[in-house]
Amino acid sequence: KDGGVLINERVYRPLAQGPVDFWGTPTLTRILVVALNVWIGIPYMMLIATGILMNIPADLYESARIDGANPFQQFRYITMPYMLFVTAPYLLTNFTGNMNNFNVIYLLCGTAQQSNDLYRAGYTDLLVTWLFKLTMDSKDYNLAAAVGILVFIVCATISLLTFNLTKSAKNED
Repeated sequence: KDGGVLINERVYRPLAQGPVDFWGTPTLTRILVVALNVWIGIPYMMLIATGILMNIPADLYESARIDGANPFQQFRYITMPYMLFVTAPYLLTNFTGNMNNFNVIYLLCGTAQQSNDLYRAGYTDLLVTWLFKLTMDSKDYNLAAAVGILVFIVCATISLLTFNLTKSAKNED
């Protein structure tokens, strides 16, 4: 009578009392977009991670065990630096790719989340989908060109600074 389900003499109530409106609430739409991006990106990252883990020389772990290192120290001083050395360029390109992730936002959300607070942008728009709407919907080419140049400058600056700080750029051998 109160919306719960009786199973083995226990009443289980659903978390939501009706259908969840993912498209009507900006926060839920953002959560859905992030969850979809994570779901898309994890398999490839797992392939990279398992490939890197299989290529770490076993002698490093053996010598660390002989020197008395515990498993946490082996992870901290052998596994993690090796993983970061190899995956830092991939993570950097992945960051830049997510800044320009047009397909997931536009194909999933379209124009569902329009906002009056934001200048012709939806709640889930990234800069690249906002640029698309500025040029295709409102023909505001001046603002779109300026924002496009700013996006390039920000992405290029962050990418160059971050890559030059990684050990991958310094120790290429």
